[in-house]
This record gives sequence, C-alpha cells and structure tokens, in this order.
Amino acid sequence: MTELRFHRALYRGEAVDEAIKTFDRYATLGRAEEDDYWVVRIEAASEARERRVADELSNFALGLTIRSRSA
Repeated sequence: MTELRFHRALYRGEAVDEAIKTFDRYATLGRAEEDDYWVVRIEAASEARERRVADELSNFALGLTIRSRSA
C-alpha cells in the first residue's frame, strides 16, 4: 500500500476528491482525514502501479488546486 499526505494549507479538499474520482479505476483508493492532512491510500496489483497512480494523482490534485486558486 502507498500512502499520500496532502497538507490542508496547500491543497484544496475538492481537488483531492476530484483526483481520487479520476484515478479510482486504476487502483483501490481510500481517503482519510487527519488534523492537518488529507490522506489517500492506494492499493494496486503491483508496487510499480501504486507508485504510478500516486504520482499522477498527486500531480492532478496539485493542478486542480492551482487552477482553482487562480480563477
């Protein structure tokens, strides 16, 4: 399992949720909340696939956050 942590001061929750919806067909994704972070857990058939989904999901969430802040 791979875990991503998105700091609430940097990422918008809506962006993280949208990224999860976009990539959920490629892996099993779970979301949890901590005081300062949204935590996304990724499970896939291989570690390589988990890492690839994690990288793409992170980039997508960041892009959505940037886009929403500049709008």
